[in-house]
Amino acid sequence: MCGICGVITKKKITVEQLKVMNDTMYHRGPDDSGEQLYEGHGGYTIGFAQRRLAILDLSSSGHQPMTSTDGRLTVVFNGEIYNYRELKKELKGYSFQSSCDTEVLLAAYLKWGIACVEQFHGMFAFAIYDRKESVVYLCRDRVGKKPLYYWKKEGIFVFGSELKPIMKAMEAMGHTKQINRHVLGRYLYQKYINAPDTVFEDVFQVCAGELVKLTIPELENMPLEITSRKYWDIKTVYHQKKDSFRMSFEDALKQLGQLLENAVRQRMIADVPLGAFLSGGYDSSLVTAVAQSVSKEPIKTFCIGFQDPNYNEAAYAREVASYLGTKHTELYIDEMDMLKLVEDIPKYYDEPFADSSQIATMLVARLAKKDVTVALSGDGGDEFFCGYNIYSKVAQAQQLDFLGAIAHCVGTVTKMESRYPFKLRVIAENRNQKAKTQFIAGNYIKIAESMVDMEGARPCYYDWESDYREKNWQKRRMLLDIDTYLSSDILCKVDRASMKYSLETRCPILDTSVMEFAFSIPHTFKYKNGVKKRILKELAYQYVPKTLLDRPKTGFAVPLDQWLRGPLKEMLLDYAQEDFLARQGLFHAQYSTKFIQHYLRTGDAGAGSGENYSRMVWAFLVFQQWYNYYMSCDITV
Repeated sequence: MCGICGVITKKKITVEQLKVMNDTMYHRGPDDSGEQLYEGHGGYTIGFAQRRLAILDLSSSGHQPMTSTDGRLTVVFNGEIYNYRELKKELKGYSFQSSCDTEVLLAAYLKWGIACVEQFHGMFAFAIYDRKESVVYLCRDRVGKKPLYYWKKEGIFVFGSELKPIMKAMEAMGHTKQINRHVLGRYLYQKYINAPDTVFEDVFQVCAGELVKLTIPELENMPLEITSRKYWDIKTVYHQKKDSFRMSFEDALKQLGQLLENAVRQRMIADVPLGAFLSGGYDSSLVTAVAQSVSKEPIKTFCIGFQDPNYNEAAYAREVASYLGTKHTELYIDEMDMLKLVEDIPKYYDEPFADSSQIATMLVARLAKKDVTVALSGDGGDEFFCGYNIYSKVAQAQQLDFLGAIAHCVGTVTKMESRYPFKLRVIAENRNQKAKTQFIAGNYIKIAESMVDMEGARPCYYDWESDYREKNWQKRRMLLDIDTYLSSDILCKVDRASMKYSLETRCPILDTSVMEFAFSIPHTFKYKNGVKKRILKELAYQYVPKTLLDRPKTGFAVPLDQWLRGPLKEMLLDYAQEDFLARQGLFHAQYSTKFIQHYLRTGDAGAGSGENYSRMVWAFLVFQQWYNYYMSCDITV
């Protein structure tokens, strides 16, 4: 687990400048660093840099940038290739100098070319320079576990695991950071920015499962040629695998158990201490149970507890840990512990990110880092095995869609639709064929559009549902969540929160074999008669008694209303001042100020009314904190 960055340019670049970029990511790799420049064709200089968090082969043999023994290739690599030992057996013609997976990547490229990425099972983002072909490839893992950004402008190409090194490069090369106004409305609505977009103009994310190829020209007067392609695409793989498993539920359960055990075993390979996050829910309990079953000693598990019983799962996690025999550590925190981390959000989430559960994730990562350097997590179970409550609502909405259409017609004629009860209004207003599973609430959209200049902007919702070619709304929403919410929210949240403390997280459920198996089994194996995550639950019951797991999903939620109207109120009012917003030039000043003041004055009507705006106000506040930190201050982390 590391941080990588680099530059491909004709402009002058020094090792010192590369080091400044690299050191903005010290937290991602405190164990070692390396920066090197290489002369390419056409007058281009290629600069590669890496900050290293040593997990495999802790010796200097794992130092990066790493060059192949024949001198053809140089790579900077972030992440883990879990099947590297199996691949190494197929690469006996290469003279290995280390025991790390980075060198396996180089050897695999020499044998298979960039198609080697299709052989890798893992989480990764890397850049590889092929001198023979005069190309640089950027690559990100299939589901977007590890981040990778790039900036292209006037013959300059800069990449990084985070935006911080890119911002440093902009500064060094005399370019001003420009806010990408087109994403602001969607950000306020969704609370995160989805790939390939970023908060800056001319800066992009490499998408999950994507390869970006830079061809360095032979002649000096020729520009870089930049192309990209997906090597693993959700909708393509889904239709290739869809319903291809022709065996019984019992056979599927057995095979899933074998796949998950293999995924856990591979993710327990490390030369540093390893543990697991344990919330007491199905996914983390299952992953922990499998890990404990294959471990020769008790697994270290970690959980955060909260004083509010409405979202405290620590007692459940303790019971599971006791049953499994793990070495369990829990820490109860109060509101002040959480509030102290609010100011860290823009520092480590270096573009606006307003999923408030990031705070709890940072806290459990901080707890785990005291004892381990690697932690297993249960991420991915909800998206691939139909676990979220929204999936039950989506199934109900599809059944009621005809009635919703009638209610919409009646409401339009009588002009009464806006007065419908909230749940009826949702299905009545759900007439957008491009976004049937997203339950777009008109009032939320209206506010987001009114707060920012929406001309030419991304729609607040995702408008590509039809691309999945799936009539079942539930399945379609799961695919959409994998494409958006999982990679750009959940995995981003965990990556930044854990790397803040130089902690690597590994997700067995997101193993390639497990993901593709999830696509292959009948949907009824995942959802039947209202039972969500059916097959995962049955597998979990083989390790942990049902009585310890079968309870309503609790989850974690920051008391946003209480914070925004209490300890964060003055900060919110400062950022919402009309004259400040006018100078900032990003939000509609008069409307936004009035909206924030109205929110603070009247209070929320409650989630059931469809007028709970606390999350949108929180997204606004987080953006303004981010803006104040990165657009007004120097970058120091």
